[in-house]
Amino acid sequence: MEFRANRGHLLTTLYWTQSIVERRNTMPILANVLMECQKSNIRITATDLEVGVRGELEGEILKEGTITVNAKKLYEIIREVPTEEVQIKRLENDWVEIKSGKSVFRIVGMDGREFPQFPEFRAEQLLTVPAGALREMIERTLFAVSTDETRYSLNGVYIEETGGGNVRMVSTDGHRLAFEERALGALGLVKGVILPRKGLGELKKLVESGDDDVVSIGFRENMGLVTKGKADLFMRLIDGDFPDYTKVIPTDNPTTALIDHDQLLQALRRVSILSNERYKGVKMDFTKERVAISANNPDLGEAVEEIEADYNGKPMSIGFNARYMIEALSVLLGEGEIKIELKDELSPSVIRKMGHDNYLYVLMPMRL
Repeated sequence: MEFRANRGHLLTTLYWTQSIVERRNTMPILANVLMECQKSNIRITATDLEVGVRGELEGEILKEGTITVNAKKLYEIIREVPTEEVQIKRLENDWVEIKSGKSVFRIVGMDGREFPQFPEFRAEQLLTVPAGALREMIERTLFAVSTDETRYSLNGVYIEETGGGNVRMVSTDGHRLAFEERALGALGLVKGVILPRKGLGELKKLVESGDDDVVSIGFRENMGLVTKGKADLFMRLIDGDFPDYTKVIPTDNPTTALIDHDQLLQALRRVSILSNERYKGVKMDFTKERVAISANNPDLGEAVEEIEADYNGKPMSIGFNARYMIEALSVLLGEGEIKIELKDELSPSVIRKMGHDNYLYVLMPMRL
């Protein structure tokens, strides 16, 4: 195997593929990327068996073949080479030679035939959806996914079709719940599936640019595949039952507060500086025309800030995790008002952005 490629193109592909490689793995070959030269295609693949990415780049193929090399080291070498043209060649005994200008590197590789196969989908198994809308749905739900590995079914975002081309994405960690539904288009899902946190993180990178672009997406058995341009991503679906989230969303919160989005976000950021480092608890005191946000930490001090609010109920004091609220407000960018729907000090609240009827956020209160 031997090819020449542009350093910038190679670096872009390696940056994405090497990012999913686990530093510690029981299978040494999973620390590598697979380089393939076949016909007119140069492809680079990486996987941890749960998530896999594959990128195709332009270049000149001098000899067909495959080889795998350490992903991190290859990326570091290509990042530092002195010229824009890079030549990579497989040597005897699975060593790899990298040349750029007057620099020559030789690193240990492994036989490409031992690398796990990338799953292939037929064209008819893939459906197109708008990349920008998909990115927004991921951004507004991924942050609420549980990081507790013992709660396996909560370690991803639940996605289902609700008819008429509408798609719903839901995530929860048991303390909060993020919900978004919009007309994304058909995905071919017979029932809802759970997309893993790491896979969605990589998918978010894939669709970060090009809001007007489309991506192809498909599901098969326990696997999902997404394709955009010359990049492919697969992820193994989480095998488990997502909880019935409809029972968690309150439907009888009669008390509401309308607050300017930016004022609330900035006040929470300031006041939470003096909240408990671990739990980030803040108290919100609601009255007719204002809400006072405060934090009290015996080891650090206290902070309070008042902002205007259109509140329609009796005075109420309720504690929230400031970080949880800040994260929700941060994905609802833009001017406008936030609507907080309340019942009492011990019941979950619903947070909405006015004009964004497709999104809601449920937040459990804290005892302070």
